Amino acid sequence: MAINKNHEFEELAGVKCAIVERNLEPGRVAFLTGLLELNGYVVVVVPSPPPKAAAAPAAREAEEPVIAATPAIETFTLGVTDYTFNATNAIFGRMLKTADGHVVTLAYWRQKDRVSHDEIPYYENI
Repeated sequence: MAINKNHEFEELAGVKCAIVERNLEPGRVAFLTGLLELNGYVVVVVPSPPPKAAAAPAAREAEEPVIAATPAIETFTLGVTDYTFNATNAIFGRMLKTADGHVVTLAYWRQKDRVSHDEIPYYENI
């Protein structure tokens, strides 16, 4: 059982894992898998369960046209076998590195920057 929402773990594909992120699209899975494996973590990826469908109202069935449902995008849950892993602590604790040796920043983790600009932390400038 997780202490809080930021540190979840559960069994994925028969292995106890720390949950890194849920409902990921395939591109995000590839990015995080490469980054985490580069840092020595064993990654486990399983398909996320489909979202629960809302109950359709029974009234007005004859009045409203039927709208075809769009196909759901397949999403995945990504975890690492080190169930003590916490993504927030790893990013802000500067524990993750990129392939070129830079520290992973929050913007890089969120894929807002293509290159990690590891700056000196504010507390080391004193």
